[in-house]
Amino acid sequence: MTVFGPLGPSLANYVRSSKTLHRWLKPVSLWYANLAGYRRMGLKYDDLLVEERFDVQKALGRLNAREAYDRAFRIKRASHASVVHADLPKDEWVSASEDKRYLKPHVLEVVNEDLERQKWDNLTVSRHR
Repeated sequence: MTVFGPLGPSLANYVRSSKTLHRWLKPVSLWYANLAGYRRMGLKYDDLLVEERFDVQKALGRLNAREAYDRAFRIKRASHASVVHADLPKDEWVSASEDKRYLKPHVLEVVNEDLERQKWDNLTVSRHR
């Protein structure tokens, strides 16, 4: 079980493997996501990833033009809402069903490529006699 991955600490796989634990923690996770307030600002969860990370930068470069534009628009709109100290109107909030992980597959792909590159870079060739 990996707790510290490229996207931060996570026990999600462990929680999903237990039906009882998943059933107990799902309402808590939805409550916490609403309490965090990023959805009220029009942001998705992946908009909060730290852009200074190398793997996230490469993943951002792999987004298609529409996803990149939508991300920039959401961040600009949230920044404006923060400056005026007001949440967006309720019809512009991101719902839980819209809050899908659009960047995570790209980040994991970059991390897997880096691990594979590291494996091949450290490969030693030996001769069998």
